[in-house]
Amino acid sequence: METHELIKALAADNRRTGVPMNAAWWGAVFAAVVIAATVFVVLLGPRADIASAAQTLRFLFKFVVTITLAASAFALLRMLSRPETDPRGPLRFLAIAPALILAGVAIELAVVPAETWSSRLVGTNSLVCLTFIPLIGIGPLALLLLALRHGAPSHPALAGAMAGLVAGGIAATLYASHCTDDSPLFVVTWYTIAIAILALLGTLAGHRVARW
Repeated sequence: METHELIKALAADNRRTGVPMNAAWWGAVFAAVVIAATVFVVLLGPRADIASAAQTLRFLFKFVVTITLAASAFALLRMLSRPETDPRGPLRFLAIAPALILAGVAIELAVVPAETWSSRLVGTNSLVCLTFIPLIGIGPLALLLLALRHGAPSHPALAGAMAGLVAGGIAATLYASHCTDDSPLFVVTWYTIAIAILALLGTLAGHRVARW
């Protein structure tokens, strides 16, 4: 059988089992959120002043960015679980979250004094951020990789990376309610590094667990 014929056959089989695959994905993401929320509540919990923080744009903006990342990466992950998907087109949707945070950084640099930029970037919770976002996200990543095994991705490492970004987005969304560093400068630096750790783990694991 030619390679293109095999891919078409797998794609047709994937369409025939679309309902179970959809159930696997939504079940995995629901379980991922539950596990991440449980770990978050046990280990950290929301910040003490969350009610007043929720009235500020910087605090709310963190959630806009992290939820956008998780949603766009999840959509791409589901696409990449099918063997016929060409990743070059869908990948452009991943630019939405980075564009949002870079716009936030540009506004931050324009409205705050330059002498405060360094302190806002470093913040007070950088090590906590780098520790707990991966820790909260490792369980969701494992569940999403298990769901990915139900598909037949042509690019398993890339699909694994998307699973890492989804897990990172979920973990970062929860962590954002604990973190007292609301500056976009802090978010674009430390949140990005923490989420990238999960994306790297997903890439390495995806190459192993999602090959066919």
